[in-house]
Amino acid sequence: MRSSAAALFACVLAVLLHWLGWTDRTALLSGFSSADKQKAVHEVLVGVLSARHHYELRQAIRDTWLGYITHHPHFSTRVMVKFIVGEHGCAVAPEDREDPYSCTLLNLTETAGVFSVSDEEMSILSVPEGSALVPCDVSVLSLDFKVLHSVVITQLGVFPNGPRHEFTGNVTVRLLQVDQEEAVVSARFSTLSPGSRVGGMFYKPVEQFILPKGFEGTLLWEAQDSSGLMSVNTSAVRLNNGGGVLKFGSVEDGTLPHRSALGFPGLAGGFMFSVYDVEVLSELLRGRAGRQRRRADELKLEDEALRDESLRHGDMVFVDVVDTYRNVPLKLLQFYKWSVGNADFKLLLKTDDDCYIDVDAVLLKTERLTHTITHTGLWWGNFRQNWAVDRVGKWQELEYASPAYPAFACGSGYVASRDLVEWLASNAQHLKAYQGEDVSMGIWMAAVGPRKYQDSGWLCEKECFVDMLSSPQHSAQELRSLWERRRKCGDPCGCA
Repeated sequence: MRSSAAALFACVLAVLLHWLGWTDRTALLSGFSSADKQKAVHEVLVGVLSARHHYELRQAIRDTWLGYITHHPHFSTRVMVKFIVGEHGCAVAPEDREDPYSCTLLNLTETAGVFSVSDEEMSILSVPEGSALVPCDVSVLSLDFKVLHSVVITQLGVFPNGPRHEFTGNVTVRLLQVDQEEAVVSARFSTLSPGSRVGGMFYKPVEQFILPKGFEGTLLWEAQDSSGLMSVNTSAVRLNNGGGVLKFGSVEDGTLPHRSALGFPGLAGGFMFSVYDVEVLSELLRGRAGRQRRRADELKLEDEALRDESLRHGDMVFVDVVDTYRNVPLKLLQFYKWSVGNADFKLLLKTDDDCYIDVDAVLLKTERLTHTITHTGLWWGNFRQNWAVDRVGKWQELEYASPAYPAFACGSGYVASRDLVEWLASNAQHLKAYQGEDVSMGIWMAAVGPRKYQDSGWLCEKECFVDMLSSPQHSAQELRSLWERRRKCGDPCGCA
């Protein structure tokens, strides 16, 4: 009787499939059978942050510690591993991005005449007669800028401060590279040596250095006597960026008012510059359309390859972000949301796709921890304290005002209890993403006050350590080598 009922059910289901036009019966049947089952409970969910194009690193992990988990009779049910990948690739060709870490278009425009002569001098601003210059109540002002295509600074300038638009007093103008004490170029203006007046400003020529793309500088005006500085409201003037070759950080939205204690943000003058190698810039602009078409074709192929990889291995979670370094904190938050809705786990281990994980050591330590502390509010990692905020380079942070970060777990990974992950997931839309996922996590966790369990076994640098739980910054070959040594003698730092 039961077999007849089962046959009847299968028949009805087949008719339903045909009526719906469903072609993959196996997929629907497997989904139907699992719908009535609860999610499998895992002790540890491992989230591996991975860039879209890091196929070799993902495969090396599958061939080493992930493969070990998959084939282990007990670990395969205790641990779930997922690679966290951005669903969208950056549509901007690498040559046309502001920097290698974002997907921001390098917004260069070859406006009429701007790039016509390579040695043409331009001023970042002109001050018309009778403009709203006002006395400054501080003795030091600074303007931050970034070079997006190589330029040559030719002259430094200062606003007039006398009653008839002449210059009096003593002011030193210096151009510094961010976080460097020695000036690249400087000029001193005095009553006896005010320089030449051009466009409502006094200028002096300086030794001409090429400032390359990526150079981040600060222009500093410092008054040496009581005459002081004259200033103008930066929001009330339009700065000339040379068709996009310069970006003025102090007047852009979303940046800090100043990088350091050198001076208060503001304008007490300007500088003149010329675009270096105009022909190269013109060629870059002419080739942009072709590069964008090729980039679109590359993304289609990359999407297809990722879909195939995901179907083949079943270990990838695609989150709705553009996959760039600056968006890694957003990737992490999206994965937290996915994990709470799609996995049942007690602890979440976050790591990166260039990290070696000693699975046995991590799980053994997990068991020991459960005997001494509860899982609630647990954050287990190797924590950096009072880490200075970088204002330049890959880890540039322009939106966190404090000079130092809260404690954050560094290097190869950390473990957080489920309740912390649930808090992050439920508040994801309110949490601000900073320059990196580790420091972002530290800032987010500062609002919760978790119980931090310090453990140097989570290495911050690429090295070997007797009791290491994991090690970062490895190539695919190095990951395989570490695992092979562990397989042979039980110690990745030991036998050759």
